Amino acid sequence: MATITKRLTADGKPYYTAQVRLKGYPAQTATFNRLTDAKKWAQDTESAIREGRHFKTAEAKKHTVDEMIDRYLSGAKLTKVQDDHTGLHLRRWKEEIGYMLLADVNADAITLVKEKLLNEEFRGKPRSPTTVLRYMASLSTVFTTAVRDWAWLEDSPMKNIKKPTAARGRVRFLNDDERERLLIACKESRNKQLYLCVILAISTGMRQAELFGLQWSDVNLKERYLILHETKNGERRRVPLSGLVLELLQEHAKVRRLDTPLLFPGIKNPLNPIDLQQPWETARKRAGIVDFTWHDLRHCTASYLAMNGASLAEIAEVLGHKTLSMVKRYAHLSDGHVSNVVASMNQKIFGGV
Repeated sequence: MATITKRLTADGKPYYTAQVRLKGYPAQTATFNRLTDAKKWAQDTESAIREGRHFKTAEAKKHTVDEMIDRYLSGAKLTKVQDDHTGLHLRRWKEEIGYMLLADVNADAITLVKEKLLNEEFRGKPRSPTTVLRYMASLSTVFTTAVRDWAWLEDSPMKNIKKPTAARGRVRFLNDDERERLLIACKESRNKQLYLCVILAISTGMRQAELFGLQWSDVNLKERYLILHETKNGERRRVPLSGLVLELLQEHAKVRRLDTPLLFPGIKNPLNPIDLQQPWETARKRAGIVDFTWHDLRHCTASYLAMNGASLAEIAEVLGHKTLSMVKRYAHLSDGHVSNVVASMNQKIFGGV
């Protein structure tokens, strides 16, 4: 016999708890956001019990999604950069389905959140399918850990969920004229740090959080490199320094503040990183640069490397990617380099022109 009870979340959203009781079998309970799904589950579950099929583990009935995510985060020890991404994603999942027992989490509950994320706006723009994929990937990692390492679940409910199609990787970089206009506008900015930070971003391909989090202890001007201790993939990365950016950093070191370890401290609070959002937007508009974000400076680095003959493996190493998949978007920019490699191989093997 099945019973379905309507309940409300803390913010007033309805959900439905279905319970199936059959004599001689332990009661089975599941929670759904839609009544129709609760009724279907109850019917299917009654049939499954009569057929003697196996059910969720006892552990899955003891722990909530909140508890699962909290345990994962306590052991993961995310860096600040990772927390800005993975931590952000998981906190959102806690808000949406944290109250649910693991035994109750199904494809329907996750799909509803997925669709909600896809239909939301973030900073005035629709959230991209690629971003939603990252939200799902973060949660999938936690479920996999709960299955493999803790035995809280027999299987991950993420396996059979249709994932949104990721958009093609964006490749927006500055041409020579745009780059010259932008750098002039940055140099003329009232903020004296903007020009150096933009040069540093283009020269190294560092992410914004990596750059603004730099401390003087991370920089070795004598040996011409800096070390990124907190990166998105959790691995340290050595970044070489040369040319203009090295000269600018050497000048910057002569006027460094002694009340903060940061290379680029905030104006009001030197213990916090500098905020260049407004100076950046002002310089970008004065330079007449459209459809271009700070993150696109990283695309500039990769694109310029590709156009100057760097291999995808070398670009991935500079940007700090573990695999080549993220840098394949720049492959077309190095077609000339690839053609030369192929021509050289043919020349050595077959001779001739």
